[in-house]
Amino acid sequence: MSSLRTKGKSTIVWILMGLLLLGLGGFGVTSFTGGSSEIGAVGETEIDAQSYARALQGEVDNISRQTGQRLTMEQARAMGLTQAVQAQLFNAAALAEEARLAGVSVGDRAVADAITTAPAFQGPGGFDRAAYAETLRRQGMTEERFERDVRSDLARTILQAAVVSGVTAPEAQAEQTAGWQLEKRDISWVELTADDLPAPVTPANDEILTAWHQANADRFTAPEIRKISYIWMTPEMLADTVELDETALRELYDAKAHDYIQPARRLVGRLVFESADAAAAAKARLDAGEVSFEQLAAERGLTLADTDLGEKTEAELGTAGAPVFAAADNGVIGPVDTELGPALFAVNAILDPVNVSFEEALPDLRAEAAADRARRLIADQAPAIEDLLAGGATLEQIAEETGAELGQVDWTATLEAAPGEIGGYPSFREQAAAVTDRDFPELFELEDGGIFALRLDEIVPPTLIPFEEVREKVAADWAEGEANRQLVALAEERKLQAVSETIPPMPSVDGDDAAAPDAAPTDGARAEAPAPQTAALDWTPEIGLLRDGYLETAPPSLIGEAFKLGEGETEIVDDGKRVALVRVDRIEPADLGAEAAAEILDSARTRLEQSLQFDMFDYYSRAVQAQNGVTLNPAGIAAVESRM
Repeated sequence: MSSLRTKGKSTIVWILMGLLLLGLGGFGVTSFTGGSSEIGAVGETEIDAQSYARALQGEVDNISRQTGQRLTMEQARAMGLTQAVQAQLFNAAALAEEARLAGVSVGDRAVADAITTAPAFQGPGGFDRAAYAETLRRQGMTEERFERDVRSDLARTILQAAVVSGVTAPEAQAEQTAGWQLEKRDISWVELTADDLPAPVTPANDEILTAWHQANADRFTAPEIRKISYIWMTPEMLADTVELDETALRELYDAKAHDYIQPARRLVGRLVFESADAAAAAKARLDAGEVSFEQLAAERGLTLADTDLGEKTEAELGTAGAPVFAAADNGVIGPVDTELGPALFAVNAILDPVNVSFEEALPDLRAEAAADRARRLIADQAPAIEDLLAGGATLEQIAEETGAELGQVDWTATLEAAPGEIGGYPSFREQAAAVTDRDFPELFELEDGGIFALRLDEIVPPTLIPFEEVREKVAADWAEGEANRQLVALAEERKLQAVSETIPPMPSVDGDDAAAPDAAPTDGARAEAPAPQTAALDWTPEIGLLRDGYLETAPPSLIGEAFKLGEGETEIVDDGKRVALVRVDRIEPADLGAEAAAEILDSARTRLEQSLQFDMFDYYSRAVQAQNGVTLNPAGIAAVESRM
């Protein structure tokens, strides 16, 4: 924690820092930018440790910003981030080595242009020499080193462009990809539900349910439970103990006066015209209902966002303030002369003035001030708690001595915490998932300014819940599975029926017609009763579906299954929850000559070319590394990662 760095009076802290520096000395580390000078090389081109540290830190920071949680080095290794950064650096070194051997380089003018046009070094008047020097200083680089790296990067770019230039996607492959994407299908589908079954599912006996419980143990297994003890302190806990004087509350009220005292405002849009006649003509069209304000803006090449002025007071609108604020309701006002010319104003909302007195705001002010004061009290106590933890005090002892609240929780990855419980804080959930029985408790911050420390007491592995405790759940799960099985069997029958409906009757042999329905049986033949017929399926047709189409009422996998079938084929769709039949009535090949297909074709060519270029460059990089030889320095890599 940041406060740890500011408490120089703590003897324990300085002892720990001394031990840490002594331990890093075993790696040959003398400072963050010192130590091992390289992590490896390709041929004679070395990769220095500082470049690895800078690249790895950048990736860690990027992922941390995206996830909102600080990525640890252990997590970075587990997700393969360290290996990916190393691969990038060795690929770059391979290109640099090949460029060196081939004599590829760039002149000073190219290096200067690259640096002076870089966005990071720009100021109000263009290239900022001071910003350039300061940025390099923060990165721990000299100008000479940076310019050498820029020259090397430009040379590598030339070589890389030479490797992938001329790589184009085969036109047949691009057309095949676009054709696959733009192919359309007309389908019919019908979903089978429990109402279609001849009888409701009969409840199972305990013997069947017990077997189901064992066969589907993963559905009835309790997750891993982590029994965790913790101490925590939040601003809410201390809010009632904070003393606040009226002077401080009035100062807070004055500081937030813009929230409590606001004049009347209007949400307005403005459309300026070149002349009063043009503005009047536009207003006449509006009054006649011929156009809307949005259409008037579109005629002038604008959108509503372009005309929007947001919240404005009467004074802020200048000469237009009086007529706009005179409007009793929403609508279009004008024409009004403004500093920009004649204009129409669209009044989109009327916001009444706000005037909350100090007494009315007092409850909110008191709560905000108390929470802020409580956060400062917690920040003041945090160093003492850190010292106690570092000295080996237990959570129970710290709770007794500092007044922090002691608690225990049976934590699982799916734990649902009520508001105000510690399990609802993302920072606690992150640490609860990562803590091991070898970790010593340490202090962490909560999102609301609170603090906590935790200890893993026990891990209860995933355990099959006894049948008696989950009998009702097992019965419901079996009934759902049995209903699905019966629906699939019924779908098989209906599929055969659907196929038979599409097969025309067989013609008679030698032109002899079959016996007419009203013909009497001969030779004493017995007339047979007609077989019972299944009701015709109630198909739902869908026309012109694309592969990425969506049917709101159909099973999610239905369209994907339909595009696996040929024309006239019928198949069962079963996702374990819903059962349906889908039939392909017509396949419409893509029209690649259509105007709409041009963009899809271009996109397909681009993606294929990028993929081919990536593969080509990857093969080239591997060949260069194999040809020139790769040297790896595990100690240098470990030193960089340990410093981070």
